[in-house]
Amino acid sequence: MSLATQIATVFGVGRLRPAPGTWGSLAAIPAFWALDVTGGVFLTALATLAVIPLGIWAVREAAAGASDPDRSEYVIDEVAGMWIALLPVSFGAAAAGGDATALYPGWIAAFLGFRLFDIWKPGPIGFADRMKTPVGVMLDDVLAGAATALLVLALAALSHIFLM
Repeated sequence: MSLATQIATVFGVGRLRPAPGTWGSLAAIPAFWALDVTGGVFLTALATLAVIPLGIWAVREAAAGASDPDRSEYVIDEVAGMWIALLPVSFGAAAAGGDATALYPGWIAAFLGFRLFDIWKPGPIGFADRMKTPVGVMLDDVLAGAATALLVLALAALSHIFLM
């Protein structure tokens, strides 16, 4: 298996069945936690920015010659999307001077929201999905992650309004 395929499948996670996208999303969570524990919000943001072009490269190389590069086993896009969805949790923990795991409702909301947007694909998320290019493979999950990050922020604001 080539390095590009290993990265695109997140070292084989994308080959798990059923629902490889869900497995990829789940695999992203402990990796994000490890980044957050190691380097805080700076490292999580930097890694999130780095995984996007890495994913584009990996999908392009792994799917070379395929008419549709969006193969179900390529889940590096789920990692990028989940990490974007989780950024508000890392930022919130840093702002509060606390441990990101204490914000576990945000982790749950990020996972459920991301899976919802990734499956539903409303508006520009669906447009990106229909591009059928390596950029489109990554972009639909980047947009789903951004939509989820906004949802996580909104839910955090609501929780502070109603629970404080």
